[in-house]
Amino acid sequence: MKGRLFAPRLVLLHLVFLAAVVASGWLGWWQWERAHEAGGSFQNLGYALQWPLFGGFALFLWYQVVRMVNGTELHRQGESITVPSATGHSESAGEDATERTTGGARRRSPVPPPAPPVTEEEDPELAEYNRYLAELNAAARSR
Repeated sequence: MKGRLFAPRLVLLHLVFLAAVVASGWLGWWQWERAHEAGGSFQNLGYALQWPLFGGFALFLWYQVVRMVNGTELHRQGESITVPSATGHSESAGEDATERTTGGARRRSPVPPPAPPVTEEEDPELAEYNRYLAELNAAARSR
């Protein structure tokens, strides 16, 4: 997992985030010093307080990238992800919406399984809307 964080394309991204944090820290310090000089103003003081926020945001984005890379790695190792189903019960993501690859790992299908049909007694509005969509689909296929 850690080896993936140090892939060549990610090392450059880590360096860009590091440069952004260092630059925002330096710019914040520079604006702080400028605000205390004879020609300084409240605008300089405002910038001195904003630059560290930009650096903090860069750290937050870096953290999200690291989480995303680690999450992708966990998903590739075949970890099961629990998702809520339409019935309200938790089920593994590997039941209906996945398929097995040659390596034995599960991969999520880009198309979700079709929803069960709704009868007129369960929800009349939804049943009518589904009939309308079926008519549109039939009309589009007949062209």
